Amino acid sequence: MIMERPPQPACMHGFGHINRYWDPMHACWAAKILPGEIYIGASPFEMVTTTLGSCVSACIRDVETGIGGMNHFMLPLKSDGAGFASMDMATRYGNHAMEQLINEIIKHGGHKKNLEVKLTGGGRVITHMSDVGRRNIEFALQYIEIEQLQLEATDLGDHCARKVMYSPVSGRMRVKRLHSVPNDTLVKRERAYRSELSRRPLYGDVELF
Repeated sequence: MIMERPPQPACMHGFGHINRYWDPMHACWAAKILPGEIYIGASPFEMVTTTLGSCVSACIRDVETGIGGMNHFMLPLKSDGAGFASMDMATRYGNHAMEQLINEIIKHGGHKKNLEVKLTGGGRVITHMSDVGRRNIEFALQYIEIEQLQLEATDLGDHCARKVMYSPVSGRMRVKRLHSVPNDTLVKRERAYRSELSRRPLYGDVELF
């Protein structure tokens, strides 16, 4: 039986730039985020998805309201006091990505006391470089401990890339480990983003499938 396609859920304010499309395999709408992006929603007909290498994504939701979403950050933190040319530059760093996601959930009706977190990513996909994935994992776990958030599930580390799908309303996070898929594109993208971050002037329940 083929499920009739529901209307595309209304996009919450501030997220109209995110690429959204119908996923026929999973019979729902998908919002695909890239490094430095976040997305939140509260529709049972929509999920958030991304692909991770050494990056980490936090999937966070208010368990009472079903409002939640995902971030995607490339480096643990930046704390030198300099500003950023754009928000997506800021949210490529873990400390800004976590704060921005939580603040957006609260701004749209969530409450910090009701938040649950699921973490994934941090694979060592570029073996001859420093283990940025491990640093991202350590940062994310420390952040959750300091902020006293409820950590519900993790799928972290290893040497693989991951495809992630998260449904904020149900809290279901599905992770596909990409062991046998060539990751040249992902590796090149991570190198390019890291190079950009270093060069660009800065202003002012886990389910495997």
